[in-house]
Amino acid sequence: MATPAPLRFRPDGTLTIAQFTDLHFLKCGEEDERTLALMGRVLDAERPDLVAYSGDMVSGWECTDPARALRMALSPAVDRKVPFAAVFGNHDDEGPLTRAQLMAVMQDLPGCRAEPGPAALPGVGNYIMRIRESAGDRTAAALHFIDSLAYPPKGRGQGTYAWISVEQGAWHKAECRALEVERSDWREAVPALAYFHMPLSEYHEVWDTRTCRGEKHEEVCSPAINGGFFTALLEAGHVLGTFVGHDHINDYEGDLHGIRLCYGRGGGYAAYGREGFLRGARVVRLHQGKRSFETWCRLEDGSVHGNPPLHAPEHPPAEKK
Repeated sequence: MATPAPLRFRPDGTLTIAQFTDLHFLKCGEEDERTLALMGRVLDAERPDLVAYSGDMVSGWECTDPARALRMALSPAVDRKVPFAAVFGNHDDEGPLTRAQLMAVMQDLPGCRAEPGPAALPGVGNYIMRIRESAGDRTAAALHFIDSLAYPPKGRGQGTYAWISVEQGAWHKAECRALEVERSDWREAVPALAYFHMPLSEYHEVWDTRTCRGEKHEEVCSPAINGGFFTALLEAGHVLGTFVGHDHINDYEGDLHGIRLCYGRGGGYAAYGREGFLRGARVVRLHQGKRSFETWCRLEDGSVHGNPPLHAPEHPPAEKK
């Protein structure tokens, strides 16, 4: 397959990304058809430049043909000729196909920008996508896709979920330094967003200690071990916001030390939800030359959830002495 053209900002200086998370395609039945219809409505309304799948695209443990289900999950982007990228969740490879095999299925489809990433790193799907300027070949922004892995080694009392490793954090920082070398004329770090499946433990902290926008209807299911990835993001200084899934009925966002921690909006009808909490997708818009972004949720009924409720912190940070 030919190398795809680089993704770049539009002539008006914008780049729009639609995030789909926790679709949980299963048996290509009625519930999956409803999910497809939702995705189609989102894409037709938003017309994004990229679709980002943030894990649990398929329910591997129940799916007899995960390759077929994965192709179905990706088909709304493929059919509309919208480039797509993806990371895996903890359920995608619980069936007969490994992460590497699922990655091969994705890479066989037109428009795929996902990559396996360095073989020496834990997981499959650690990669950086460079975004070019609207005119020219220089990198104007970057998207970081990280495999947040699945489960820790059994029998070690390390909690339910694995954590993004120290090695992945070091790789992220090295990639950021490489971007800076490429753009040696920049006085600031290259604006970037990061996509991975499982929320960091800092998602607890931002809800408890900062004013957030959006809803929280279940506990943050983050790893019990803090692998220090948030610190790596802070030290590298590129990432403006992180986008995760995993917790289907949370969609809040909040700023912690200059990084906006954002949930996507669960979109799969074959997965659990909550009455009154409509399924949908999170949309992000970057502006060339600006270290900021806009974000909103497009819901299953076609509405835009652009002004979500405010949540005051239960334990605001203590005043400096």
